[in-house]
Amino acid sequence: MFSKINSFGILGIEAYAVEIEADISSGLPVTNIVGLPDASVKESKERIKSAIRNSGLRFPSERITVNLAPADIKKEGGNFDLAIALGILASSGQINKNLLADYIVLGELSLEGKLRPVKGALPIAMKMRAGRIKNLILPTANTKEAALIKGIKVFGLDSIKETINFLSSGDGVLETKIDINEILNSVQRYDVDFSEVKGQLMAKRALEVAVSGGHNILMIGPPGSGKSMLAKRIPTIIPDMSEEEIIETTCIHSSLGLIPEKTGLIFARPFRAPHHTISDVALIGGSSIPQPGEISLAHNGVLFLDELPEFHRDALEALRQPLEDGCVHIARASKSLTFPSRFMLVCAMNPCPCGYFTDLKRNCRCNSTKIEKYLSRISGPLLDRIDIHIEVPSLGHKEITSPQQSESSQEIKERVKEAHKIQKQRFTNENIYFNSHMNHKQIKKYCHLDEETNELLKTTMESMNFSARAYDKILKISRTIADLDKSDKIDSSHISEAIQYRSLDRQLWL
Repeated sequence: MFSKINSFGILGIEAYAVEIEADISSGLPVTNIVGLPDASVKESKERIKSAIRNSGLRFPSERITVNLAPADIKKEGGNFDLAIALGILASSGQINKNLLADYIVLGELSLEGKLRPVKGALPIAMKMRAGRIKNLILPTANTKEAALIKGIKVFGLDSIKETINFLSSGDGVLETKIDINEILNSVQRYDVDFSEVKGQLMAKRALEVAVSGGHNILMIGPPGSGKSMLAKRIPTIIPDMSEEEIIETTCIHSSLGLIPEKTGLIFARPFRAPHHTISDVALIGGSSIPQPGEISLAHNGVLFLDELPEFHRDALEALRQPLEDGCVHIARASKSLTFPSRFMLVCAMNPCPCGYFTDLKRNCRCNSTKIEKYLSRISGPLLDRIDIHIEVPSLGHKEITSPQQSESSQEIKERVKEAHKIQKQRFTNENIYFNSHMNHKQIKKYCHLDEETNELLKTTMESMNFSARAYDKILKISRTIADLDKSDKIDSSHISEAIQYRSLDRQLWL
């Protein structure tokens, strides 16, 4: 007897429809799964057999053939367990196969017949919205993310037996509905705040400028100066994600099964801090079946690279194209995929191998050759994509124990919001979002300097040997500082502050 059931698989962050056909015929008791399954799908037949028997149902002692169509896409993961099990039960006459026609079925099975969460529930729900079938059966743990998509009905279930009872009677299980605004109001996004950071006023100001203009930033300072502490608080001053950004970000995390169990959604700006031993594939994305890497998991958030010179050269160089395009293209022999990767790059490093070259309290043990070799691990083209480099000095006892309360993240965020609003209006017809995205033509259009300010910049460039690249960066940063001041005009104070944010160009280290 033959039966057919509908399901979905995940390729990268995209969902694709899978039609599961189950056929039972006379012959030796064997179960074959065809349709380009990987090892995890092939092994599912043992899980399914135990799950059916432990649910009080009969597993057929005949020849069972399961086909996963289309046959030219490799299938992986446990998403198909429940659908295959229902197909086998329908083909053996234990449930009515006509009940399966109006549902998409997802779910990994335990040996006792319970349903475990699956990867990619949200992108699957998004794909269903454009399809014919609007009813989705999946594990209860995945219902919140799937229910975010309007226009489909989501039913969360916990076992094979519960699924069969639901299909037979339709009673007892309510459609899952969520109010995203209600969840947004009840969830605390961050457990850190800028008010907890003592001192480092210049670094905090530089981070505010960086977030306001979409600038990437590099912090340079001795160990223990607070670089990581500052970086972890950057998401708290970025304006909250829109509903579109929440769906976009949750989609990427859902495809890898990284959704928080409590909320089922990603509400806080992502903050990813991979270790410096990370490979270029793990950072950018890839593997035999392409999957998102750290830069895509940081989409709409922050990618923090601590100890920047210690990262593998190949991994750092691979960042250049995603930083430029806001997406990464992964090409394999069988498939080419594109993953979003629009993030703020935040880097931190010591000024020298021992870390104390700029520290006034400890002596540096490095000579100029060692320092130059250390800094040369970061290529010019990558530095070209980092607008702001600042010093983060070590703090003294007086600053650490100061009772003075620092500005909160919310206060800084309000100023950032106003700067974003100004840029949104400015670039309405330019197809860019932030000052950091401006090309040379747009810089000339929006960064006009009066004679006095232009003379200041000219003198600075000649005395400090700034390059043409540094000139453009200073103008972009100045435009952002002016926006924070709500000024249409870039004046000398804006230029002077921007110059302070180009530490490496001022050759402080060599």
